[in-house]
Amino acid sequence: MSTSGIELTGSSVEAAEDAYAISLDAPRKRTARTPKATRGNFEMYAWLFMRLSGIVLVVLVLGHLLIQLVLDGGVSKVSFAFVAGRWASPFWQAWDLLMLWLAMLHGANGMRTVINDYAEKDGTRFWLKMLLYAATVFTVLLGTLVIFTFDPNIG
Repeated sequence: MSTSGIELTGSSVEAAEDAYAISLDAPRKRTARTPKATRGNFEMYAWLFMRLSGIVLVVLVLGHLLIQLVLDGGVSKVSFAFVAGRWASPFWQAWDLLMLWLAMLHGANGMRTVINDYAEKDGTRFWLKMLLYAATVFTVLLGTLVIFTFDPNIG
């Protein structure tokens, strides 16, 4: 074997390979704080959800902006009557509902990741996530209720 014009043979080859070998530390031992392996694939599914929901949200939001702001005459046309007319159609109810649900779940999943990364204490992490989940459920339920029970004859 030749390395930079130097001939290496026999034990000198092994010595050279040992000199360039990467030493790997032994795996860390499992402690009480180490997550158990029975966690399943939740993080993989959460990662996949973020990618797929992001793509769908881009289509929904850009479609919403294009239709509302460009094709329907801009912000000046948006009023109570405009929303009432839109939500009279099941298509627009489904569009807005899907946008609400995906945006809230996408954002909550992102915040869950941030909390997991930056909250150092287990108790703090737990309560921050419970607050996040409660706010997400409240907003999704309230938004869904508003979309499906909207009464254009209020007043």
